[in-house]
Amino acid sequence: MHLIWGTLNREKLLPKEAAARLSRYLTEYADTKGLYMKINYVNADHVHTLIDLPTGTSIEELIQFLKGSSSHWINANNVLREKFAWGRGYGVFSVSESNVKQVAAYIAGQEEHHRVRTF
Repeated sequence: MHLIWGTLNREKLLPKEAAARLSRYLTEYADTKGLYMKINYVNADHVHTLIDLPTGTSIEELIQFLKGSSSHWINANNVLREKFAWGRGYGVFSVSESNVKQVAAYIAGQEEHHRVRTF
């Protein structure tokens, strides 16, 4: 699944250092939950992940795990000076096995992609 979610009001709240820390956290958190996150990229105002959806877990539960735990982690660890929150909603796209490499490359290229485009 290719998941995308944004910061509250799509504000650019995550500077590069905070984004890198959050990216590591998401990977580690997914691992502790038995989730296979192939790749993620944290932009200043949104996140992309490519993750397997486990049997018995709904998309809503997966998003709740990722958004809820990460916003709690950001605030509990004072990653940012101000209180942090994700915006409502998310985007989710099913990815066939034949397209996994393409989607992973797209996510890996987010920094370059957003030099010319916005969320």
